Amino acid sequence: MFNRLARSRYGQEALGFLLASYLRLVQRTSSFVSAPADLESAFRDDTPAIGAMWHGQHLMISFAWPRAVARVAALISRSSDAGAQAAALNRLGVIPVRGSGGGKRDRAKGGAPALRGLMRALDDGVSVAMTADVAKVARVAGLGIVTLARLSGRPILPIAVVAKRRIDFKSWDCASIGLPFNRCAIVVGDPIRVPRDADDDAMETARRQVEEGLDAVHARAYAMVGSRDPGADLRRR
Repeated sequence: MFNRLARSRYGQEALGFLLASYLRLVQRTSSFVSAPADLESAFRDDTPAIGAMWHGQHLMISFAWPRAVARVAALISRSSDAGAQAAALNRLGVIPVRGSGGGKRDRAKGGAPALRGLMRALDDGVSVAMTADVAKVARVAGLGIVTLARLSGRPILPIAVVAKRRIDFKSWDCASIGLPFNRCAIVVGDPIRVPRDADDDAMETARRQVEEGLDAVHARAYAMVGSRDPGADLRRR
């Protein structure tokens, strides 16, 4: 009965309201450090941009975007389990784009419509955020985000938003969410640009740059709050 309620539109909206309220509490009661120190300048120079994040580290990604600089859309799975997250992001001012960015095998999950939706957002000056790794293969970047960068001509910015005190879930992606009254860090990496005429070798090079960039920003962010990345060893499993 609870599962049916949670998957209903009403249940997802209710859970989204609770999640958004919790995230606002975390944001309002926590202190933040960032690199670079002036996040507005970092985003302004490359807006609209494609914000890259790891699965499991996405719940607090809305904290990274200065509202004075950028409107933001985020790619959210079409699965019923992700409905509450989409509702929460919508309440936090982030436009949810439902679908999968995993590639050809995910067309049935809304990959093609999602790509078109993200392209429209970028064309309208709206930055987008999406996970770089494909589902069930944590911390290994796929070509979906690189393809979006090639087609749109917009840069990829590796982003990490982490908390010193947090709940770490026992999931395939080591998802985590910060606790209130916390110390948090936001780190934005150097932009990664993908030429519109990129061939297979150039795409693979960009894919590795995204992977390395995300590892680097997460390592730095966790060091800034004096903690260890709970997903640091995922790729070696």
